This record gives sequence, C-alpha cells and structure tokens, in this order.
Amino acid sequence: FCIAGFAGYFKKVNNAVPALLQYSMEELYSRPIDTFIYKEDVEITKRMRDELIHSKPLFNFENRYVTKSGNIVWLSWSSLQLDSDLLIFAIAKDVTLKKQMENERMELLSELALVNENLKNLGLKATHDLRSPLISLLAIIDILDQTRMENPEAREIVSVLKRSGVFFKDSVDKYIDSLKEKAQ
Repeated sequence: FCIAGFAGYFKKVNNAVPALLQYSMEELYSRPIDTFIYKEDVEITKRMRDELIHSKPLFNFENRYVTKSGNIVWLSWSSLQLDSDLLIFAIAKDVTLKKQMENERMELLSELALVNENLKNLGLKATHDLRSPLISLLAIIDILDQTRMENPEAREIVSVLKRSGVFFKDSVDKYIDSLKEKAQ
C-alpha cells in the first residue's frame, strides 16, 4: 500500500514496500518514483499516472520495478486519486511469479510449435522418401508380363505384391494429403 503525491514521490508506504524493493523508507521518500521503475516501463507508467491524475481510476495496471539488488519485480496496481489533496492512493500486488510462469509457458509453447513443425516436415519427408521407391516398384511390377509366367504361384505373388503396393501407395498419399492440410 502506498500514498503518492501528484509530483511523483511516495508520501507514505507500508512496510511491505521497502521489504519488497529492498530500499529504506528514506530512500523511497527521497527519490522520484520513476527512478525505481524499470526503464522500459517508465513511459507507459507516466501515461497511466497522467490518466489517473485526470480522474480516471486505475485497475490492474502492471509494470516492473527494479529492486536495490537489481532484480525485476512485477507489480499489479489499482489506484485512485484524491484531487482535493493532490494524492494518489494505490495498492500493488506482487505478480512476479505469475509473470515468470507466463513467460515460461510462452517459451514452452514456442518450443512445442517448433517441434510440431519439425515433426510435420519429417512426416512429409518420410512419406515422400517412401513414395518414390514405391512408385518405382509398382512401375517394375507393371512392366512384368504375367501372362508369360508359367508358374501360377509366381503370378499370384506378383499380383499380391501389386495390390499391396497400390494399397501402401494410397495410404502414403492420404497421409501426405493429411499432413499438407494440417500444415496450412
């Protein structure tokens, strides 16, 4: 919990603020609040503070603060201003762990997407690599003149090979089509 002036300085903070940010009360009161904010969040924080000063309450605004030891802490703020006293009353919740978990989740999702893409590519390559020799084998079987084969068992073996090859080729074609649809 904290109370800040419109000029951008803390006026009052509870004991949780110095414990979290690792600064003494004197350090917190003597420096502008912006000096504790992570550099990339200073501008958006100023814009939100300006909106707050112009009578718009602030709910669940998240920004980063830098602790005295250099660690980053994410805070979620709900604030309102008291125009008559030129004060801002604010409550912050430490959401650092939540943010870290969100970042880890996003990294895992990115890795999963990459693995999924690699698997799709591997599937397409594998089915293509299977299809080429299969087509060659079927072409060779078609060239064979089964009418010249005297052995009925040999004719039956060639016939079974051809049916199996055609079935296998059709299966590979369906698999490739399915992979291509999923890749789009």
